[in-house]
Amino acid sequence: MLARRTKILSLALAPCAFCLAASQANSQAQYSLKPTPKTVAWGYYDAKATPVLRIKSGDTVEVQTLITNSPKRLEEAGVPPDQVEQSLRDITDQVKDKGPGGHILTGAIYIEGAEIGDVLEVKILAIKLAIPYAYNAFGPGRGYLPDDYPYPKIKIIPLDEKRMVAKFAPGIEIPLHPFFGSMGDAPPESVGKWNSAPPWIMAGNLDNKDLVAGSTLYIPVHAPGALFEVGDGHAGQGDGEVDITALETSLIGTFQFIVRKDMHLHWPRAETPTHYITMGLNDDLNACAMLAVREMIDFLVTEKHLSRDDAYMLSSVAADLHITELVDGNKGVHMTLPKSIFVPGVSK
Repeated sequence: MLARRTKILSLALAPCAFCLAASQANSQAQYSLKPTPKTVAWGYYDAKATPVLRIKSGDTVEVQTLITNSPKRLEEAGVPPDQVEQSLRDITDQVKDKGPGGHILTGAIYIEGAEIGDVLEVKILAIKLAIPYAYNAFGPGRGYLPDDYPYPKIKIIPLDEKRMVAKFAPGIEIPLHPFFGSMGDAPPESVGKWNSAPPWIMAGNLDNKDLVAGSTLYIPVHAPGALFEVGDGHAGQGDGEVDITALETSLIGTFQFIVRKDMHLHWPRAETPTHYITMGLNDDLNACAMLAVREMIDFLVTEKHLSRDDAYMLSSVAADLHITELVDGNKGVHMTLPKSIFVPGVSK
C-alpha cells in the first residue's frame, strides 16, 4: 500500500452509545506517505496529476520528502554513499516523467470535497530532519548574482539535530528552522504542467522561512481534490535565498488538511502563532510588494472588519514587508502583521 491508515477517535473514551456514535462520526484518519517512484511528481504541479493518496477533510498525513539533487552529485561533493537515501536512488533511476522544474515533490494528495473556489487549509503540525546533512549550491546563470559566479559550486553542510544547528564552517553555526520550500496544490487545468520553480496562485515554491511547524498555509483550490504536493525541504534559509538554494535537505512533515468552504482567496495566505502573513508573487519586485500590501488590506477588511482607510493605515504603522525570495522566476514579498496588536475581547 502507498499509505498506512489508522483511525483515531475524537473522544478518547465514549461513556454511552450516543457518545460512541458521535466519536465515530467525527473520527479522523492518519496516514503516512513516503517518496517512491510512484508517489512523487518531479518538477511540476498539474491539475491532471494522478493522486497517490486520497483523504478526507480533517485527516492528517505524515509526508516524507527528498533532497533535490542527484545521488552522483551528492557523493562527488563528499556525502558517504550509505548516507544517500535509497529512495532518492530509486526515484532518480526510475522516474522518467521529469520537469519542467527540478524539485522532487511528494504527492499529489487528493482531499475529498475540495472544489474549485474553495480554500485548502494546511496546518503544519510538525517538521523533523530526515538526514544529517544539507547542501548549498550555486551555478552559472542562476541565482541573484549570475554574472558574478559563472561557475558551479556545492557545499555539504553537516546538521546537528541534537543542538539544532548547521555547521557551516569552523566557527560558524546556523540555527536550524526547518520548513518546506514548496507546498502547493494544482494550478488551473488550462495552464497544464506548472514548473515547480516559480510560486504562483497555487502557492508552490514559496520559499517562505516563516512557514515552520505551528504555522498554517491557506491555498486557493483550482482543481477538484486540490492535489497537494510538498517538497524542497530546507533546514534553514535567509530571506531572499540569493544564491538560489537554502540549507537543502530531506524532511518529514506532519500536515492536517481542512477544506474551507467559508473562505475564498485569490492568493495564498498564512499565519504563524504570532503573525498573519500575506504574499505577493510576481516577476517584478514592486508588483510583489503592492500585491502583499493589498492582500493585507483585504485581510483586515474582511477578517478584522476595519475600514479600507484604517486597514491601509494599520498596514503602514504595524506591518512589515520582507523579500521572500528573488531567484525563482516569480519573486516573492510577504507582509507580516503581529497578532499581539489585537486586544482580546475587543478585536476579532
